[in-house]
Amino acid sequence: MPPDTQIVIVGGRIVTGDGTTLHDRGVVRIRGTGIIDVARGEADAGSEAIVLNATGCTVIPGIVNAHAHGCIHGPSMPSGSVPVRPTDVDYFRNRHLLSGTTTLLNVCGLALPDEIDGPSNQRHAMDIHLTTAHTTSNLAAAIAIDGGGLSKRHKIARIDDMVDKGAKALGEAGGGQTLGGGAQDYRFIPAAIEAATGISIHPKEARALKEAVLGRYLDRGLPDLSRLNALLIECGLAAKIGASDLIKLIRDTVMPPVALSLKGFDEIAAASERLDFPAIFHNAAPTAATLLKLAETYPKARIIAGHSNHPMFLPEEAVRFGQQLRERGVTIDVSTLDCIETRWRNDTANIDALVEAGLVDTLSTDFAGGDWDSILSAIQRMVRKSQLLLPAAIALATGNVSKTFPELAADRGLLEKGKRADVAIVENHNLGRVRHVVANGQLVVFNGAMGVGDLHAYAMGERR
Repeated sequence: MPPDTQIVIVGGRIVTGDGTTLHDRGVVRIRGTGIIDVARGEADAGSEAIVLNATGCTVIPGIVNAHAHGCIHGPSMPSGSVPVRPTDVDYFRNRHLLSGTTTLLNVCGLALPDEIDGPSNQRHAMDIHLTTAHTTSNLAAAIAIDGGGLSKRHKIARIDDMVDKGAKALGEAGGGQTLGGGAQDYRFIPAAIEAATGISIHPKEARALKEAVLGRYLDRGLPDLSRLNALLIECGLAAKIGASDLIKLIRDTVMPPVALSLKGFDEIAAASERLDFPAIFHNAAPTAATLLKLAETYPKARIIAGHSNHPMFLPEEAVRFGQQLRERGVTIDVSTLDCIETRWRNDTANIDALVEAGLVDTLSTDFAGGDWDSILSAIQRMVRKSQLLLPAAIALATGNVSKTFPELAADRGLLEKGKRADVAIVENHNLGRVRHVVANGQLVVFNGAMGVGDLHAYAMGERR
């Protein structure tokens, strides 16, 4: 479309993203890359405008996802692993866009700015940014568990330089790879067991074995042998590996990077306070007490407790730590993981507990081994279950994120005059069904497909 084309969205229910405002019927006008008007009721679109008829739909700000992985071409995850395959990067990016996300923060933490789009420098319609966790201990933790994607350039990079080059946040400090979390369950432990026994196990089995050996807080002094022996039989491993060998295997797989990663927490928190920059932390049972201490040690640090619904918590623990962190000024993020619709490894118990306790500030996807469910599917569930009113639920992934990450999203996250024209049009009765997406003033998803399709033929029938 020409850059000065005016798009007028009419007939839909409008949720502005501020947490309270809802117009049963309204108009959004876009010219160029910006929103020029948002109004209640009907309006004349003008003869030259392209009209998007949103009747039966809800018009919301484009989703801002501030905790995702797998969407850039540099070292992946806090483990500094080899980059995600380019075809998978394309796939994950497209999934996010088709789910209504227009801005995404890839939080692997050890990539460099020129690796966002890779050698082809092919920009995506979604606005994609990265974070930095380039400190001595975080890099050492990555190398201790993997580090296969780290070159000399990555190893000598440091936070201050990365911030100057455009990183939008610090972190993710720690990760499932370096702190015994989900990536250990779906990747590292199964791989180690298969190498030792030839048997492939489910991530839930890996988690159970891990917790029998190390506990949910990674602080179990003596393994739970009765539980471990029962699990060896249940998993079909008893004939292939003994309890003592499995204990050593799990300890050798999980524990080498843990102390380094926790030291990296302190480095990231100190940098956050010094730079006045948002910092994202891996929040799970082994790290919650560390986060509480950091919030007291660095009271001016802008700490975001990532995926506070992590499956290593019991629901009551997630709520208790969430309350304590909130009291210390920490932002509480929850992630969809695979717990909304997929539910292959995780379920909704922790996210439900935090939402119902009023302890959620922002909503993201994280990664969940690539099985993440969409943010809008989580919002649909919250609204359907009457856990939150629609404006408050939408704000978790729009206006609230822009407040938490102004370096990333100060100019977006709201349907408001002067803001960047990022808009998603979704179905009223299932917010997870995305009809159209406008990103930076361009219609990039039309009738559920990427690209404008037969937009002009459609528009001719909608001009007024």
